[in-house]
Amino acid sequence: MTELGTAENPLRVAIVGSGPAAFYTAEHLLGRDDLSVQVDMYERLPTPYGLVRFGVAPDHAKIKNVTRVYDKVAARPGFRFYGNVGYGEHLSLEDLERHYHQVCFATGAQADRRMNIPGEAHARSHTATEFVAWYNGHPAYRDCEFDLSVERVAVVGVGNVAVDVARILSRTPEELARTDIADYALEALSNSRVKEVHILGRRGPAQAAFTNAEVKELGELEGADFLLRPDEVELDELSRHSVEAAADPALTRRIEILQEAAARNPTGKARSLTLRFLVSPVEIQGNDAGEVVAVKLVKNDLFASDDGTLRPRPTDEFEDLPVDMVFRSVGYRGVALPDVPFYEKWGTVPNDCGRVLAEQGGEQLPGLYVSGWIKRGPSGVIGTNKPDAAETVERMVADAVAGRVLVPTDPDPAASDALVRQRQPDAVSFDDWRKLDGLETERGKSEGRPRVKFCSVEDMLAALRAAR
Repeated sequence: MTELGTAENPLRVAIVGSGPAAFYTAEHLLGRDDLSVQVDMYERLPTPYGLVRFGVAPDHAKIKNVTRVYDKVAARPGFRFYGNVGYGEHLSLEDLERHYHQVCFATGAQADRRMNIPGEAHARSHTATEFVAWYNGHPAYRDCEFDLSVERVAVVGVGNVAVDVARILSRTPEELARTDIADYALEALSNSRVKEVHILGRRGPAQAAFTNAEVKELGELEGADFLLRPDEVELDELSRHSVEAAADPALTRRIEILQEAAARNPTGKARSLTLRFLVSPVEIQGNDAGEVVAVKLVKNDLFASDDGTLRPRPTDEFEDLPVDMVFRSVGYRGVALPDVPFYEKWGTVPNDCGRVLAEQGGEQLPGLYVSGWIKRGPSGVIGTNKPDAAETVERMVADAVAGRVLVPTDPDPAASDALVRQRQPDAVSFDDWRKLDGLETERGKSEGRPRVKFCSVEDMLAALRAAR
């Protein structure tokens, strides 16, 4: 038999997912000079790019420019994209094993972690993920409803997503109208009556994960004053020591920016965005109708844990923060995939540097791999997925060379294509996506916007049929 990875017998790889982790995995595979590789990428939605399209805030257009890199990957020989094809719906693991030598799952972390406090299920208590997907035009979330007639909102968490949610709630209609936010969200947010937004962080300013640029952005909103409490941005002794030991100019500058902002007086803008530190929700309080009316907060202090990191612990000091709606952004976890092992404790697929294991610490399952958040958990930024994917691909190549691969009974690319067309006649190719992309950007031109998105699968497919 011809050696695997040659032009006559290329390594056939299926990648499930089409976000950054998926594209970086494809890039590392297709960029090898020592191996002939064919990559088929499967995505349950008609559109690629995952969280770059549906997670990055619409007012952060520059971050989305990373898709140009992915477009170059898609243009390489040996790459095929199958959008609107769901793993576990149109194709099973058995199907993929019949046509590929290796399968890599890059499906992200789609579920939210719970706070596990009383009142979390009250009306007007939402996950930040729902709101982000809604305003970004994700087809599965376009029908979500958020009562923007309320005036006071709390956002729990100080990660990127929490800051995005708070910022979008605080933007003026004119600011939002310059973005690719979903049309229905633009209309709803333009009519919003929200006046106060409170971001709640359980640790101190020295432990916050946001960047200096993000903090500055909060202070430059056209229609909202950025407020902080001077006592909450003063560093405790442990934080001062950790900042000095880190000797990180960016961190030192971040503290300075926060303290300078805390010293400024409000300017009388229509809205206020308040960033809080060292507070944790212990209860979401509701009225007789089960609607959010307040969040009970406990004041925290910091202590040094066994591993040296500073962690929050509750004091005996409490306060009730009157709010009408809560967005919870306290972390994410992966979702189990059909016929693939899953480690419930961490919300990931058990793996060793990307090689899927039968169970945590168990034996390797030949031919199966993971990349991105489903591999390592929800950490890092978009670029973090590139070295993560390289690590996985290193193992994939080593296993291919050693012959530790699946043995497909029908590796012919035409056979897998025929199966997809049979199971899902409405599969979307990358050329189809380019047409959709062109249609969206054309729709945006007349309004001075980057694009006007199609926000339902039906609309996407109808547009493609009309364009053919």
